[in-house]
Amino acid sequence: MPKLVLILFCFIFLSCQSQPTGKLINAKGTTVEDRFSPPEGYKRKNYSTGSFEYYLKTIALKPSGEKVHTYDGGLKTPDNVYEAVLNIDVGNKDLQQCADAVMRLRAEYLFKAERFDEIHFNFTNGNKAEWEKYADGYRFQPKTNAWVKTAKEDNSYKTFREYLDLVFTYAGSMSLSKELKQIDVEDMEPGDVFIKGGSPGHAVIVVDVIDDPKSDQKLFILAQSYMPAQEIHILKNGIPADILSPWYSTNFGPYLKTPEWTFTRAQLMRFKD
Repeated sequence: MPKLVLILFCFIFLSCQSQPTGKLINAKGTTVEDRFSPPEGYKRKNYSTGSFEYYLKTIALKPSGEKVHTYDGGLKTPDNVYEAVLNIDVGNKDLQQCADAVMRLRAEYLFKAERFDEIHFNFTNGNKAEWEKYADGYRFQPKTNAWVKTAKEDNSYKTFREYLDLVFTYAGSMSLSKELKQIDVEDMEPGDVFIKGGSPGHAVIVVDVIDDPKSDQKLFILAQSYMPAQEIHILKNGIPADILSPWYSTNFGPYLKTPEWTFTRAQLMRFKD
């Protein structure tokens, strides 16, 4: 093949490969659903505005091009594993890591919806941490493994963030995995979690799902935090990014490979009602 023809062929091939990705990402979009468009033939479901699914797909993103920062102000490395950054603080302590980010999003949704009695997580030692109890002034005493009323009642958002930091300190992927129920990948919805409990363990949360009515195939978007504690971010699909990035297909075979962790199909779980 003549050199000029070969160069032209490569240019056309690469253009065709990169074109879909550009079409799928709207740099001006300020939410997950506005930033990331469905590939041709796929459609989003209409979730009720008060649902966890709706909350996640409409969650605010930082402007396109923003970098992921760690809790101490540094930059996440590697920096080629994400497509966008959620507009949610990470705090100033090394606490909001992988499972913590999942709990953060779930708790923020419930707090916003004023479903305060549903905000509770278990510590790794089995102790239950309830937001309403914390808001009533009860504080966890590690030495006695008990809750004791030592503060005034306060249900402000500032106190809520203090509560979450406590949860992040004593809970993790192992405890969270025990609070979830396993589901089939084919039944995936936003809010579901791929999780490997343990040390080390990891967790990523599904923030959007679309499907092709003709084939029933689903695509989904994942968000995560990692170590050290860092801003929650939308994961790329592959490094270098797949042409569908950040969309993943549910037809991923026995293993779901994300840029920083690999999960099995059996590790998809959901918050219990």
